[in-house]
Amino acid sequence: MDPAAAASPPRTGISLRQLLMSLGEPLVELQAAPAGLDVEISSVALLDPEDPPRAHPGELILAIGARGRAAFPALRVAGRDGAAAVAVKLDVPGQAAALSETAVEAGVALLSVRGEARWEQVDALARAALESAPQVLPGEEPEEGDLFALAQTTAILTGGIVSIEDTTNRVLAYSRSTDSDEVDDLRRLSILGWQGPEAYLTRLRKWGVFQRLRASDEVICIDSHPELGIRRRLAVAIRSGERQLGTIWVQEGSTPLTEQSDQALLGAARVAALHLVRRRRELSADLTLTRTLAAGLLEGSTGPQPLASHLALDAARPAAVLGFSCGAAESAAPELTRAEVSNLISVHTAARHRSALVTQVDARIYVLLPQLPRSIDTGTLRGWAQAITEAARLHLGLSLCGSVGCIVPGLGEVPDSRREADRILDAMVTVGVTTTVAALPDIQAEVLVSEVLALLSAHPEMRDPRLTALVSHDSRNQGQLAETVLTYLNAFGDVRAAAADLHVHPNTLRYRIRRAEELTGLDLNRPDQRLLAMLQLRLPPAG
Repeated sequence: MDPAAAASPPRTGISLRQLLMSLGEPLVELQAAPAGLDVEISSVALLDPEDPPRAHPGELILAIGARGRAAFPALRVAGRDGAAAVAVKLDVPGQAAALSETAVEAGVALLSVRGEARWEQVDALARAALESAPQVLPGEEPEEGDLFALAQTTAILTGGIVSIEDTTNRVLAYSRSTDSDEVDDLRRLSILGWQGPEAYLTRLRKWGVFQRLRASDEVICIDSHPELGIRRRLAVAIRSGERQLGTIWVQEGSTPLTEQSDQALLGAARVAALHLVRRRRELSADLTLTRTLAAGLLEGSTGPQPLASHLALDAARPAAVLGFSCGAAESAAPELTRAEVSNLISVHTAARHRSALVTQVDARIYVLLPQLPRSIDTGTLRGWAQAITEAARLHLGLSLCGSVGCIVPGLGEVPDSRREADRILDAMVTVGVTTTVAALPDIQAEVLVSEVLALLSAHPEMRDPRLTALVSHDSRNQGQLAETVLTYLNAFGDVRAAAADLHVHPNTLRYRIRRAEELTGLDLNRPDQRLLAMLQLRLPPAG
């Protein structure tokens, strides 16, 4: 080996050619490559539509907020700062020529992204291609050891079209197909939409496919369904011991799958398991430090400067915190489920804000949003959180609660935003707010009532013993007097409305109210006793 080459640092990126071989059709198409296909891509960056264009050497810039001609500034800045490539979506035919001309002038590669594709998927797959690329010393050839290469090899051995997915049906890698007519709707929509379409996934669940994958190491065959746009395919679970890490799918194209397809799939699943286990274990020291610093800032145990210095953040820019909880069962949520939710949140927030940091503190997951545009508002952040809870419902079958903390002037005030996000989540869990995402102005009354209830719960001496006795009476006798009183008060004393809510006759409700007053000595005609009863009877049952 050349001593000079040995002294050089390893090459950690991938070439534009490798990226196109990994992603390619149907996600992206090369429009211009003025520096050739061997230009190295070392990182992926998201262009925030509200931030001025900026770039760093070797970046692949995903211009998510600049469609068509609006991408001209991004191309010029990318060329000036040494970025490797810019990916844009084209609004109308004819824009490619003008953009390509600008890209050539700037000296930066231009990729067009299919209009139906989701930026989250492009981002995730591009990062996966980078993360799985082995380190290569100058003068060495890269090893074909990543998931995309494995998918391509499996496609050759089976004669089919391959995709590798994680346990949330998120596409991690796929083989290339030279004939687009061979690809069925399920594969096409899965790649363009980041995950399998819900209608198809529902069918697969109904047929018991996912249940069989969870329970067996064997190759499963799914027959073709032309009426649904689904061709015949094989599937096998990727496992590490008893734990399923993902699935390999092989779709049959215009020719039948090979006789050795089952054997090839079993071998591919074992190789894929090594990749996925390594990916989970090799959490870099840099990422670990970032999460530690972010968690410390959220908790208020460390100041803003360590994180700002580590990530070169502007601590004087606005910031905010989004909080997410699995609701009443948040403490019981399995660790794997929280990891899947964290991954989903990471991809969604990264697509909207390049500096977003996701970390877990206790049972909750938080998104720290540093150096926000000064023009951003709470409504925009609420929309981001709403998209995340909807994705969790669709793709993970999970009811997620989301909260939007206040937008603070800088990183130093981030603990205030986190506290507000927690107040909202606490109220959503204890008071039973119907909305899935909220900011403080949306549910301020509910938050304050929740905090008063928490105070009453922590201080029994502040409670009216007559109301405590009423609840105990119901518990001993399986009665409904306390529930009746609370429903009656919630209805502002409207007997008919309260009776309808309880599905009883108005006379039954009147009897129960009289009985409750006789047993306890309460006088519900007195405003102070009504107010205290409305609060105290909302406390959860003891034990």
